[in-house]
Amino acid sequence: QVRLVESGGGLAQPGGSLRLSCAASRIRFSIGEMGWYRQAPGKERELVARIAHDGRTDVSDSVKGRFTISRDVAEKKSYLQMNNLRPEDTAVYFCNARILFGTAQYWGLGTQVTVSS
Repeated sequence: QVRLVESGGGLAQPGGSLRLSCAASRIRFSIGEMGWYRQAPGKERELVARIAHDGRTDVSDSVKGRFTISRDVAEKKSYLQMNNLRPEDTAVYFCNARILFGTAQYWGLGTQVTVSS
C-alpha cells in the first residue's frame, strides 16, 4: 500500500477559493474511483465528493454548487475545486483512490484547509 500526495491546502477567507490536487501516478494499476474526504476537529471523516473512471460524480449535499471534483485519467490525478468557502469547510482533506480491478485502495496523508476571517 502506498500513499497518495495531496496539495493545495491552506488558509482562505470565507467566500474564497482553493484548489486541491491529488497525485496518484506512483500507483502501478489503473485507477477506478477517486474521492475526496475530510475530517474536521472532533468529527468523523466524511465523503466530500467522488468521481468514477467514466467521469460520473457524486458530491455531498453540503458542498453541492460550491465544490467540483475532476480528474485526469491518463495522469492519475484528481482535483477538488472549492469555491465560496465557509468556516464549516475547515478540515483536513484526504485523497482516496481505488484500483479499477481488485480490492486495494490508497490514501494520502491529508492537507489542511482552514477557512477563517
